[in-house]
Amino acid sequence: MKTRATEMFGLDLPIFAFSHCRDVVAAVSKAGGMGVLGALAFTPEQLEVELNWIDEHVDGKPYGVDVVMPANYAGKGGDLDPDHMDEQLSAMIPQEHKDFIERVLAEHDVPPLPADEDAGSGLLGWTYEGARPQVDVAFAHPIKLLVNALGPPPPDIIEEAHAHGVKVAALVGTVAQAERQVTQGVDMIMAQGYEAGGHTGDVGVMILVPEVVDAVGDRVPVLAAGGVGSGRQMAASIALGAEGVWTGSIWLTTAESDMAPAITEKLLAAGSRDTVRSRVISGKPARQLRTAWTDAWEREDSPGYLPMPLQYMATSDATRRITKYQVKELQGMPVGQIVGRMNEVRPVRDVVFDLVEEFVEATERLDALRDTE
Repeated sequence: MKTRATEMFGLDLPIFAFSHCRDVVAAVSKAGGMGVLGALAFTPEQLEVELNWIDEHVDGKPYGVDVVMPANYAGKGGDLDPDHMDEQLSAMIPQEHKDFIERVLAEHDVPPLPADEDAGSGLLGWTYEGARPQVDVAFAHPIKLLVNALGPPPPDIIEEAHAHGVKVAALVGTVAQAERQVTQGVDMIMAQGYEAGGHTGDVGVMILVPEVVDAVGDRVPVLAAGGVGSGRQMAASIALGAEGVWTGSIWLTTAESDMAPAITEKLLAAGSRDTVRSRVISGKPARQLRTAWTDAWEREDSPGYLPMPLQYMATSDATRRITKYQVKELQGMPVGQIVGRMNEVRPVRDVVFDLVEEFVEATERLDALRDTE
């Protein structure tokens, strides 16, 4: 199955898999696609451990790293000091938001964290200053792809990536964004539709992908992202002009995933209408499971959402508490509308096999229709 995207990395399959779980990343790459590790949740030290593990378990197959360097965020272009950034940004969080969060947690009887458990600021890699050390760690490993979300990668990052022989890709939700990314120098575009999990725009895949392909597809490969969980959907993506698929949600319920059992249970039970596009995670629209937590932020007494990264920082302690005490009605997860097809736990290799087998069946049906003309 050859496309420009597979030839760019020497892949057998045009399947790119985003995951925060190193086991999933390695398994997809070994199955013939490309696993891409989401670095956001890791400190540079933790990321070093994860990438060392992947290097040892990926059998020399290509893999990538995904970071978040938003085009816009609170404090950007100001006087943020990387050594004191946590304190500077934390000071921007209004007291009314802190009070609201505590009120919602109290309504659900969520205790505070133990006194000896450091909650931290929750900042992680939501800014250029925070993500830059993650990029430095990534470049010290044999990665083949660096992906950025929420805006064009900074020019210095693209230049350094190319100097290391690393291709750069970026996710977009509009044609204008795709044009900016290609002008900036990225090597591949993921056109991510409204259906997708995590940060996503408001245009559906069926509309967005051919628009982006028509705009930039003569210059760089375009992957379809959002709502791809079967071979039929993969075939549809190729028919729209994409040269591969960018997948994420379908790996959450694989056997290799390190997802908490309670979240896995909710994902397996959810239907395609059980997600919501909310700003509750980061301040920017992101599709996730609908929960009592997402509903609370839409109430009349809600103070509204904060800009990135303040929303994430304001809610990070609450998220840890909800997770620690397994408060099911508040527990959620970024996931796309494809969650309705995620009904059982299966090994990564089986998921990849089914994608390919159904893709072949779908394209054979199309060939048969053409041959009857």
